[in-house]
Amino acid sequence: MNTANIKKYAPKARNNFIAAVTKQAARYGITAKGTEPMEQRGDIELIGEKAFPRAIAPARKALERIVEQMGFAQAMEQAAYSWFNRLCAIRYMETHYFLDHGRRVLSTSNGEAGTPQILDDCLDISLPGLDPQQVAELKLDGNKDEELYRELLLAQCHALHEAMPFLFEAVDDATELLLPDNLTKTDSLIRELVNAIPEDDWQDVEIIGWLYQFYISEKKDQVIGKVVKSEDIPAATQLFTPNWIVQYLVQNSVGRQWLQTYPDSPLRNQMPYFIEPGEQPPEVQAQLDETVPDAVDPESIKVLDPACGSGHILVEAYKILKAIYEERGYRSRDIPQQILKHNLFGLDIDDRAGQLAGFALMMLAREDDRRLFSRVAEGDVTLNVLSLKETGHLNLPQLWQDLNLSGDWQQGSSQSLFEREQADLSSANADERYQLLHRTLERFEEAKTFGSLIEVPEEDAAPLKTLVDELEQLARTGDVMQKPAAEILLPYIQQAWILAQRYDAVIANPPYMGGKGMNAPLKKFAKDAYPNSKSDLFAIFMERAFSLLKPNGYNAQINMQSWMFLSSYEKLREWLLHNATIITMAHMGSRAFDSISGEVVSTTAFVVENAAFPNYSGAYIRLVDAKSEAEKRRLLLEAIQ
Repeated sequence: MNTANIKKYAPKARNNFIAAVTKQAARYGITAKGTEPMEQRGDIELIGEKAFPRAIAPARKALERIVEQMGFAQAMEQAAYSWFNRLCAIRYMETHYFLDHGRRVLSTSNGEAGTPQILDDCLDISLPGLDPQQVAELKLDGNKDEELYRELLLAQCHALHEAMPFLFEAVDDATELLLPDNLTKTDSLIRELVNAIPEDDWQDVEIIGWLYQFYISEKKDQVIGKVVKSEDIPAATQLFTPNWIVQYLVQNSVGRQWLQTYPDSPLRNQMPYFIEPGEQPPEVQAQLDETVPDAVDPESIKVLDPACGSGHILVEAYKILKAIYEERGYRSRDIPQQILKHNLFGLDIDDRAGQLAGFALMMLAREDDRRLFSRVAEGDVTLNVLSLKETGHLNLPQLWQDLNLSGDWQQGSSQSLFEREQADLSSANADERYQLLHRTLERFEEAKTFGSLIEVPEEDAAPLKTLVDELEQLARTGDVMQKPAAEILLPYIQQAWILAQRYDAVIANPPYMGGKGMNAPLKKFAKDAYPNSKSDLFAIFMERAFSLLKPNGYNAQINMQSWMFLSSYEKLREWLLHNATIITMAHMGSRAFDSISGEVVSTTAFVVENAAFPNYSGAYIRLVDAKSEAEKRRLLLEAIQ
């Protein structure tokens, strides 16, 4: 993929989207200087001297709360990216003909910038919440294309909410209020998106990661090298992983596990970066043979990316797992559901990255299953890719009452509210589910700072999964109190369940941040919990991965090479040599990421088994002398061959 167009477009788009949503916020009386009061008069809301329909009041109030919570600039940043994200997602789907009505939403029927096809064909399109009579009236008027297109675009977002609620939020989302104006004009944000990136570049889902990488590049430059606030950690630490490095990591971890049990598998021919096991001393080979299972159920293979970014590693793991399922004779349309439900797990502290990772996997799965979106809406397909959420604002006693898991009180009973509360809460402390909820939510009070470094005991995995299933059921079929409470709690319990499990492979390009960039809570946490690797987040994640692995699982990462040499990592190296086994390492050195201008990152990629095999003969490939990413890739393939 030629990233030049994306690199030119995305940083400029960020500024344009921020300016556009800021203009919309000002229209509704919310600016960096303050908030104008809103006054209800009959069927209208007055904001200053402007009159608006009553219907905008809930969204405007929601926007006020968001600005109050996170500050004006951060709220505008978030809203701008939400719309950038949504429009890029729709652009990808329309170029792949994934939209059910078959029309293009952002471009003409032949994919060019111009009057969107959905606007031309609006009388033949049915979308949730779209009033056919209103559409007809606006269309026949002849002068209301802007208003009509806005309704069509919002209806499309609402339709996609059922399949991808993590990306297309609910109808009453305040972000909807900030959808920019003038979307049908020749200089609109949509026209610029369609014009800036050729349609050929939209064919690979990898484009989603590149768009995000370059979108945040300006913000990254602003915060790099400084003590970083929690909300800026993603921009300071994220770096897109080139696909060839991802293939090396995935093929030598997930692929290796399968080939150990099935050495004659045709999967071998689909993995150009796989390194054949070398000849081992007899005593080592005997130890290895004892650890190889006689059979592997594809559904049992669990893969985690604990800092998944835009999901590039999970996408590559999906491809390997798909080949494994096909080899075992699963029906093609069933494979996506199995992979998303059983095999792939991803976490990130960045909401936007979590959205993109989920979207990338959904698009791969949609290619293989035309009914995927409806299966998700029906609850048959589960996506285990999340952005970690903080819990400090939750009122657990109230949520517990609303869930009414123990049936302690009946809705509409004559019992007083006070008595009901007393009865419900007095039984809570004796209920193991309440205790599980309580200790779980306590762990995630600073989730945006500590991310996947938060530890959840393995023994909690089974009860957490039971609770996840119960909450999912209540979210679908619960009463008027249970349903919203279950929906609120579900993502917190799901993220805890993901961290409580143990995995066959943990694969990551972890965040890079030295102690000088860490804020005070993160620096203290690193010192207390990870004394052997506290000097940089990449090393902490390297160490953390071992505690997330099953015995003989694989820790596959690309990180900074400094852990191999510096005295500050001596204890980490000692632990590694005595407790784990390096299967393969490709020492990249600098310039492995030459598509990212200005980055000076000296790296090493490795696959380490979570077991000690003294005298194991690993495969080590030195690539430090190569002057470019392309040369390193070529030399790696030559060495493997």
